[in-house]
Order: sequence, then C-alpha cells, then structure tokens
Amino acid sequence: MHSLKWRVAAWYAGLLIAVLLIVSTVVGMRLQSILYSQARSRVSATMAEIASSVQASEEPFSLGFGGSDAYALLTDGNNLTTWSSPTTFVQIDSNGGYPLAKSSNLGGTTIPKAVGLDTSHPIARRQITLPIGTLLVEDRYFALGSHDVVVHVAERIDALQRSIAQTRESIALAVLAAMVAILALSWWLAGRAFDPLERLAQAMREIGSERLDRRLQWGARDDEIGRLAESFDDLLARLQEAFARERQFISDASHELRTPLTSINANAQMLLRWGDRDPAILRESLETIAAESALLSQMVGGMLLLAKADRGDEMPMEPLALGAIAAEAVNSARASATGKGLDLRLDAESGIFVCGEAHLLRQAIANLIENAVKFTPQGSVVVRVHAEGEHANVDVIDSGNGIPEEQRSQIFERFYRGDSAHARAVPGTGLGLAIVRSIARVHRGEVRAESAPGGGALLRISLPRLAENLTEPS
Repeated sequence: MHSLKWRVAAWYAGLLIAVLLIVSTVVGMRLQSILYSQARSRVSATMAEIASSVQASEEPFSLGFGGSDAYALLTDGNNLTTWSSPTTFVQIDSNGGYPLAKSSNLGGTTIPKAVGLDTSHPIARRQITLPIGTLLVEDRYFALGSHDVVVHVAERIDALQRSIAQTRESIALAVLAAMVAILALSWWLAGRAFDPLERLAQAMREIGSERLDRRLQWGARDDEIGRLAESFDDLLARLQEAFARERQFISDASHELRTPLTSINANAQMLLRWGDRDPAILRESLETIAAESALLSQMVGGMLLLAKADRGDEMPMEPLALGAIAAEAVNSARASATGKGLDLRLDAESGIFVCGEAHLLRQAIANLIENAVKFTPQGSVVVRVHAEGEHANVDVIDSGNGIPEEQRSQIFERFYRGDSAHARAVPGTGLGLAIVRSIARVHRGEVRAESAPGGGALLRISLPRLAENLTEPS
C-alpha cells in the first residue's frame, strides 16, 4: 500500500496535469480556429473586393445580372493579378468549368472547378491540395448578362498549417516539461507537508511508558503541525501525571495492604501452633483476623469505588435534589454519631438540584460525615446544603480540633492519614476523602477543607447547580 505522501502527491500532480492538458488543448484549438478564421477573412475580403468592382463596372448590377463590361473586367488577367498576392490566387471559370483567366502567380496550376454552383447556391467554400500547396478556396457564381462565370479566390495555408503544427509541438514540449516540473514539485511539497508528520510518528514510537517525560517542543511552528505537536506534548503530560498517580496508588496500596495481611498471617501461624492448646490465643487470633479481614474488605471496596468514580463518563447522570441526598447520608450516619454522643444535624435549603449519580453523591457526603464523626471527640456535626450563585454546596462542619493548614491540600490524597498519633489510632482505610475528591471531579465539581467559623473543620463539596425549576421528592 502506498504511503499517504505518495497518494497526495499523485492526486495533486494528476489534478494539475489534467488541468494543464485541458488548457493546452483548448489553447491549441482556439489558436487553430483563429488562424483559419483569419485566412477565411482574407479570402472573403478579396472576393468582396471583386464583387464590388464588378458591381461598379456596370450599373445597375446585382448578383445574377450583369453585362459585358463586367465580363471583360473579370477575364482580364491583369485585373486578376491586381487582386492577387503572394499567397492569394484568383481564377475565372466559365459555367462549364473551363478556365477563362487566372492570376499570374498560379502559373501552370489550375484550380479545379466547383460543382453545384448556380443562382440558388452562388457561394461555396472548400479546401484543396494542389502542386503549389494546400489552398483554402471560396467559389462564387456570377451571372453577367449572357455570360455565366465562376470566380475562385484561393488562399495558401501551408504556412498556416506549419505554424499550427509548430505551435502544437511547442505546446506539447511545454506541457511535457510542465508535467515533469509538476511531478517533482508535487513530491517536494508532499514531502514538506508530511515529513514533520513522519518525524512526529517516529518520536511517538520512541516514547514508551518509561520515557513520558520527553517532549517534542515544536512550539516554534505556528501551523497545524505545531498545534498537533503541542497537543501531543499536553497528552504526554497528562499521561505522565496519570502514570505517576497510578504508581503512587500501587505503592500506597501495597504498603497499606501489607500491614493487615501480615497481621492475618501472623495470627494464622499462632492458631496453627497454639490455637488448640490456649483458648485465649484462639479467641484473640480469630478476632484479629476478623478485624483485619474487614479492613481489607473496606479497602478493596474503596478501591473499586474509586475506579467507578474515575469512569464517571460511563455513568448515567440525572437531576437530583441535593437536600434529599444529604438527608439519606445523614440518616445512615446517625447511629455512629449517636454512639459517640455527637449531635448530628441537617440544615438544607430546598430547591437545590444538581445533575449526578445518586449513589456516588450519597457516598461522598457519607464519607465526609464519617470523617467528621471519627475526628470529633465531642460536640456536634452539622451538614449544611445551600446555594451560592451557580454552585450548590454541601458543607460538613464539626466541632473537633480542625485540620492544620499545611495538611489541607494533602488530606484528599489516597491513603493519607496524617502524622499525629491520634490520626493513626483512628480506624479507617485512608481512602474516604480521596473517594470524595474523585466523585466531586466526576460531577465537574471540587472539594476543599477550611476552618469552621467556631473552630473545628469545614469540608465543602461544590457542584454545578441546575437552573431548571424542578420539584423535590416528597
């Protein structure tokens, strides 16, 4: 299969050559038509001059009528020589085709008689070839009293035909040279156009998953190729960032999974050695294995939820009442808040709608509430749903110790647990807030952490608000 460069060059050259052939053919035909028209015009002008002289020699005169003066005028060889030229010949025939007179430049050559001329068909035109050359002839019938004559005016067109032939040869040579030039130029232009693409393709082939830091840096080209290279550099940057996140995620997941797996393995070894001899060891080991297994299950569930959130474009979105979604999340978390003696409240404005996936939004709000309950030793947790311009916000406000400012940009990273001994003592997988951030991004929103006005922490999910007037479910 031919390359795209070859095909473009061939199509471009073929189109130009076709146009060139059409133009050259039209020019050649037009030139031939003009030259023959000029020759016919000279013949017709000479014939008109003869007819005018005949008419002036005897009045009244009209075609088909005349007298002896006109006959004498036409049969006088000197007069015929006057009307002739080096390339123009004149001959007078009787009605039977017998030559009566001719111009001196004809010499011994006689123009053949014209057939079919009479008063009803007095004029004829033809092209003949004689020893003196090829002639363009106009024949005209004159009735002069008792004499009927036929006047032949001939124009030699050998030179004209040679000119036409030479012109055609010149055009053919010019067209041939132009075709060669077009082919070379087309290939050169196609190369100029496609060589950057070939170099771009070669650069793409050289870039693997371990060389994502390479960039083309073709910013100097202010054309489509330059913009393509710039887009490719942007794609590489996004791929590099995505690969870095995945590597970090795999590293963090491996680290986080190692601890519960190590604990499960150690307790399983204890069961094998002493479980049948010491009931206390048996019970303690089984409780540890159950707890670590539950933690592993939560961690795997969180990873699956993160993967689902990252594929947000595959999920169906629908208009949702944000207050109703928040109410469901509050109700599901009320038992855990009550167990710690916390006051969990919902303050939701009505008529706030967003476009989203109900389960994911409910999970995001529930994760924020769960996080607030974990890190609030006493006091309250307030979930507030309100509108702010074109955004719909869900604020989860607690009365805990708050989040240090230097950690606010990190708490939404996967497996981030903070550095304090208190954070490490709190149970969890370290994926809850990372899930919240992914869900917010899928819904074209964001999540951020702030300080609450009365102390504690404020975590806010901000989503695009629907402007339609919808009705909340009862």
